[in-house]
Amino acid sequence: MKHRAYLDHAATTPMLPAARSRWLQVSEFVGNPSSLHTAGRSVRQVVEEARESIAADLGSRPSAIIFTSGGTESDNLAVKGLFWQRQPRLETPARVLASSIEHHAVLDPVEWLASHEGAKVEWLGVDAQGRVSLDQVAEALRTGDVALCTVMWANNEVGTIEPVRRIAELCREAGVPFHTDAVQAVGQVPVNVAEVGAHAVTISSHKIGGPFGVGALILDPALTLTPILHGGGQERDIRSGTFDAAAIASFAVAVHHAVIEQPAHAAHVRELRDRLVSAILESVPGAILNGPAPASGVSPASGVSPASGASAASGASPATGEGPDADLRLPGNAHFSFPGCEGDALLMLLDAAGIDCSTGSACTAGIPEPSHVLLAMGVDEPTARASLRFSLGRSTTQDDVEAVVRALPAAVERAARAGKLTARARS
Repeated sequence: MKHRAYLDHAATTPMLPAARSRWLQVSEFVGNPSSLHTAGRSVRQVVEEARESIAADLGSRPSAIIFTSGGTESDNLAVKGLFWQRQPRLETPARVLASSIEHHAVLDPVEWLASHEGAKVEWLGVDAQGRVSLDQVAEALRTGDVALCTVMWANNEVGTIEPVRRIAELCREAGVPFHTDAVQAVGQVPVNVAEVGAHAVTISSHKIGGPFGVGALILDPALTLTPILHGGGQERDIRSGTFDAAAIASFAVAVHHAVIEQPAHAAHVRELRDRLVSAILESVPGAILNGPAPASGVSPASGVSPASGASAASGASPATGEGPDADLRLPGNAHFSFPGCEGDALLMLLDAAGIDCSTGSACTAGIPEPSHVLLAMGVDEPTARASLRFSLGRSTTQDDVEAVVRALPAAVERAARAGKLTARARS
């Protein structure tokens, strides 16, 4: 079978051999982790050891780890659960602060709260890099009627790293719970929950080399929230459902590898990403790099979206997109627009050439709408529709990068011709 260049690691990444091995090992165990007999207790021990391992790796406490079915459930649990818990204490309607570039696992629950629970939503705008305004956050928190604030750690489409440490500080000063979706951050940047100070953090297994169907919400043990699932209360009466011990154990292995290998992994994919960015901007006229420019400054100004660049950062560390030398973009992310083309057409042309990439979030694949992330960043709708995301991972090689560079110019030219013919037919 011909080798394919897989550059869609932000959607999912191959399972680590060590994680697969641990899953197979634990899948042989018999016993419900909630049973009191010896078999049940032995499986429960596996679950609790995984909880301790994840907590140690991510700078938290075991009691903070609430296992879920994945990032979507964790986001829903945090957003809805915190709102329901806080709403009775606030003047109605209680407000929710959310960035305008959140993953739909956050966007949709927030919109649901507005339409079904009477929540008043304030969408936090972003600049042309996709960065949330700290001034807007601070101003929005002053009113005293905010139930929660949710801003993702790093964007899944354009890779922008948000100033989550500073947002967490503002929220703590205002007495408002802060939730951040760190699904894309773990393994690419250092993630330490205690250092950042977020009240609730979403993580997912299959993005870092673990199995599908498992994730966690890391919730400050001092907080509680209203459950969205009932029927056993296995996780601090916050989440019900029988533990998938094999998946949880495998998840813990993946988290551990992601954390200890993060510096080397980031260096590996950053080098390949920078080569890819440079080559695309040199070989495809008019290509636009969306989001922050790499800190290495590899891209010519003409190919970078307005206001891109790492110079806008100030303050703390690369992990939170803060600091004078911080890379404000995930090391494995390269997101481009190719004006005059349709992203879906480009995607299929590259697919035929043996290259797997994406037009954006895998959760919105097949939905004929322009990216809400790009629109929030000020990109016009035709350009937003002309976009592709290349996301790199552990298995990405220089050969994969070269395959994209070889195939992309012809694909763009062909897609642009098709776009012109379609426009003429419509006129």
